[in-house]
Amino acid sequence: MKVEAILTLFSKFKEDTLHHRYITNDHIEPLLKKLEDSVDIRTIGESVLKRPIYSVTIGTGKKRILMWSQMHGNESTTTKAIFDLLNTFISAEASVKHILEACTIYIVPILNPDGAKAFTRVNANEVDLNRDAQLRTQPESKVLRTVFEDFNPHFCYNLHGQRTIFSVGKTNKPATVSFLAPAQDEACTITPNRMIAMEIISKMNDMLQQVIPNQVGVYDDAFNLNCVGDTFQSENRPTILFEAGHYFNDYGREQTRKYIYMSYLTSLDYISKVNVDGSLYKSYFNIPENDKCFLDIIIRNAKIDLNSEVTDIGIQFQERLVDNRIVFSPKVEKIENLELYYGHREIDAKEHIVLDADFLPIKINHENDFVIINNKKTPLLLK
Repeated sequence: MKVEAILTLFSKFKEDTLHHRYITNDHIEPLLKKLEDSVDIRTIGESVLKRPIYSVTIGTGKKRILMWSQMHGNESTTTKAIFDLLNTFISAEASVKHILEACTIYIVPILNPDGAKAFTRVNANEVDLNRDAQLRTQPESKVLRTVFEDFNPHFCYNLHGQRTIFSVGKTNKPATVSFLAPAQDEACTITPNRMIAMEIISKMNDMLQQVIPNQVGVYDDAFNLNCVGDTFQSENRPTILFEAGHYFNDYGREQTRKYIYMSYLTSLDYISKVNVDGSLYKSYFNIPENDKCFLDIIIRNAKIDLNSEVTDIGIQFQERLVDNRIVFSPKVEKIENLELYYGHREIDAKEHIVLDADFLPIKINHENDFVIINNKKTPLLLK
């Protein structure tokens, strides 16, 4: 599919009731109700706190694709894009009909509903479900494993979100979207099914380079069998990790949502049309690896007091759930030379002393809505 055609579909079928970062069962249940006449919706299990875990199945084709989102409850961008995708599929658009004829797509939109409700990475037992693939101590892990065994997918999409700290290599480009064909052994061997995942990722990267050039990265492939993607890959199911990252001034992840949607459609279109055998995997290695070169704000050329050397102040937003919305609190992470880092926003203190809201010296771990530079307030909060 051409980029222009996918962008048109996104504009037409974006689910406007889902927005910003806080997405829970309460948000998706009305949408599932609206979809129930068009797709197969089931309750496939319960969370620790007895919240339902839902599945959505669409398509009639022989190629089986399993997708699960919000394994980490605070990583919701891929969930928003799932409902944009479902809106597209239930439409009468001829341009996507072939995907549903070739594929059966099984989606778990929120695997960790307790974590989603609390806006936490972990579940209600404070367990990271992405480190529970082997022991499967948690009900959510058992649900996913049962789905995996019953559905018997040909392809797995492991859908996540990543922090604003990630860069594409050591550049000033944020890793807006990252992918990974997870390792399936300690040696990170390039196995046949990893090649299949790499080939699909390469096609998504080719598309994304047209809209966000140099903003696509590859995630660390260090092997950990406790991770779900590594486990499924080790069982010879081509598995793709999606990481929805930061786009300039997009802390609500609405732009990134669009690029995830575009990646979904590009990959599903490719799978539906091609017998993916991994022979075209090599361009995957042209995608730069992620690094951690970003801070949300860097105050350059600052002084901490009259006698201090000129230095830099690095600030990272802390994401918190307050009254059912996500607020961003600026926290001082570093006071040092940050010439190897980039700020999503940069402020030049011009060698003036930078003070906190109480006119006291800036300190690491302090949270400040604004700072005082040259006796003037400089807001740090997002606009």
